[in-house]
Amino acid sequence: MARYSRTFIARRDNCGRGRASIVFALASAFTLSAAYVAPAAAQLNYPNRPIQLVVPYGAGGVADVGMRIMAEKLSVRLKQQVVIENRPGAGGIVAAKAVSTASPDGYTVLMTGNNNPISVALFKSLPYDILKDFSSTSTVSFFDLLIITRTESPLKSVRDVVAAAKARPGTLNVGTTNPGSTQNLAAELFRNVAGMQITIVPFRTSSDMATALLRGDIDIAFEYYAAAHGLIGDKKIVALASTGPARSTYLPDVPTVQEAGIKGYEVLSWNGISVPVGTPKPVIDTLVKEINDIMPDPALQEKAKALGMEMRGSTPAEMDKRMKDDITKWSAVIEKAGIPKRE
Repeated sequence: MARYSRTFIARRDNCGRGRASIVFALASAFTLSAAYVAPAAAQLNYPNRPIQLVVPYGAGGVADVGMRIMAEKLSVRLKQQVVIENRPGAGGIVAAKAVSTASPDGYTVLMTGNNNPISVALFKSLPYDILKDFSSTSTVSFFDLLIITRTESPLKSVRDVVAAAKARPGTLNVGTTNPGSTQNLAAELFRNVAGMQITIVPFRTSSDMATALLRGDIDIAFEYYAAAHGLIGDKKIVALASTGPARSTYLPDVPTVQEAGIKGYEVLSWNGISVPVGTPKPVIDTLVKEINDIMPDPALQEKAKALGMEMRGSTPAEMDKRMKDDITKWSAVIEKAGIPKRE
């Protein structure tokens, strides 16, 4: 009898331990499930607080103003404020480095664009990988360059420019901003594609370049409409061509460089929104949808047009392709131009 009692007690104890194990396992499973469900629930509620949009340029520039136009409309769509934070420096490296280490939750996003592929080609190394440390959402804005000259110049077309350059190799002076800028690389590409010998003269600022152009120190210049439209309106300078794939909406009578006979030439600056890699897909999907939904807005397009800009969205895959294609393109231009890599 005594042996039976001890055996019964032992079995009862084992059953108790079994029930405790089951309860513990269920509790653990619930905890793990909750850990996975909580972020998903948060993603469905995205955004529930303001979003910080880091712009790698100072306030007031064309890229900054374009982002502010977009952010105003996006804030209404998302019902949360999209706040611009300007972090200029080192061709966008300062801003990209900061956002690359931000939490991948969709609340800190980065304005990216053709400056990022140029940095990949121009610097020996970067503190981030623009293709691996970021995920694309959508493009936002596109803006081409203009080839401009003073109104009284004998050069009345791109064909005149090419003819003059080939008649007197090395004597045609072409103004751009700093070496490695989009304006500067657009001139380098122009020289390569047209097969000309020209002298590219970089200036520190757009205003310095405009002064030199009006004075006759340079023959033509590559510049954005936003920086040149005042002088164009005053009829002090004229646009010979635009560098995009099609005529611009703001100067529809100005031909493209390709229309002027330089086949295969195209330079189109662009900006988009990237997020730190690891940002949940539902968050990316929300940003892609809302950015693309605001693009057709007539008020948005009209404000952009005044800056020489077209607002146009994309898929993440399309933005990825543009980024990769620009890395290949500008790397080749920089190498052929012999521009030294920066530390």
